[in-house]
Amino acid sequence: MRVADQWKDYEIIDTSGGEKLERWGDVLLIRPDPQIIWNTPKAHPLWKKADARYIRSSTGGGSWQNRSLEKEKWRIRYGQLTFQVSPTGFKHTGLFPEQAVNWDFMGKKIREAGRPIKVLNLFAYTGAATLACAAAGAAVCHVDASKGMVAWARENAALSGLGDKPIRWIVDDCKKFVEREIRRGNRYDGILMDPPSYGRGPGGEVWKLEEQIYDLLLLTSRVLSDNAIFFLLNSYTTGLPASVMEYLLGVTVGKGRSGGVWASEIGLPVTASGFSLPCGSTAVWESQS
Repeated sequence: MRVADQWKDYEIIDTSGGEKLERWGDVLLIRPDPQIIWNTPKAHPLWKKADARYIRSSTGGGSWQNRSLEKEKWRIRYGQLTFQVSPTGFKHTGLFPEQAVNWDFMGKKIREAGRPIKVLNLFAYTGAATLACAAAGAAVCHVDASKGMVAWARENAALSGLGDKPIRWIVDDCKKFVEREIRRGNRYDGILMDPPSYGRGPGGEVWKLEEQIYDLLLLTSRVLSDNAIFFLLNSYTTGLPASVMEYLLGVTVGKGRSGGVWASEIGLPVTASGFSLPCGSTAVWESQS
């Protein structure tokens, strides 16, 4: 497992009973996590001092309860990057801290390339990976179907002092955008995608990751340049382990290309236990050094 252990403004303090106690800057949140199947004692005193707790509903969804937040939005930093976080209606905060290991990986690959690099970020959400790549010197195309998420990403860029970097902000269906890029002949030296496990498109189209990711990888591999440096695929689907993702990437993006394919779990350290909490998997094709 690759562990995102360089955070100063974020921390998983403790985990138990399907929940994690987190520190986001100076704000304490309790959020559910289905992988936390242990019921260790919640002895840490900060469990009782959380500013808000997300409770799942038996009918689906959920809500934030016991709120004592003085602010609905606040900022945290990772290195030179600044992000605005806020509790959303779907338990999320607008940031996935475990992805810091991938931000660091991509930034290093871009800097080491020693030449102009174009990156395509699909399902780009609030733009943390976009900003990490831009800060490393890449020109980035940021694509997400949600207008609100793209606006949030642009705000993060401004907060990070990256508002004037060469970033294209695109509100579009990712598959349709890639199809148009193929027709236009546009190519990218680095591609990352963070597709949801399940979702619905604007026309009611159903997206199921396990059923559609193979075809999407085949399609997207066609916009990877001949001298590309990486292709990165994330998954939070528990039924799609790292070994399966590695195989998928190997028979699609990696087919006929030099370089190597590898995959791993990614996670975050838990202060109280000293262990690390798994937070999904990443598969990577990368060029030879």
